Amino acid sequence: MASQTQGIQQLLAAEKRAAEKVGEARKRKQRRLKQAKEEAQEEIERYRQERERQFKEFEAKHMGSREGVAAKIDADTVIKIEEMNRTISTSKAGLIEEILTLVYDIKPQLHQNFIDSTKK
Repeated sequence: MASQTQGIQQLLAAEKRAAEKVGEARKRKQRRLKQAKEEAQEEIERYRQERERQFKEFEAKHMGSREGVAAKIDADTVIKIEEMNRTISTSKAGLIEEILTLVYDIKPQLHQNFIDSTKK
């Protein structure tokens, strides 16, 4: 009977050691997964930064800098405003004369709706 108790004790001790080893293995696995995830995040960040750098180089090469684009837009705007002002100054007198002619040339007429209502 003592040998059975001793055998059971050894079996329980072996189960306990096995459970500890399984627990340690799970902890190692979790640490490895966490480390792999961190490494993957770092790699993704490096890749993102590299692609962003390449894009900025491409953008600068093909479009110029943002300041350059803004300056070009401002210059184009100034040119267009000056062109509009020149057009206005050259056309102003004729346009005013045409508008005054239309205003002075009044031909009183009855409205179509009034004419239709009197026919009924």
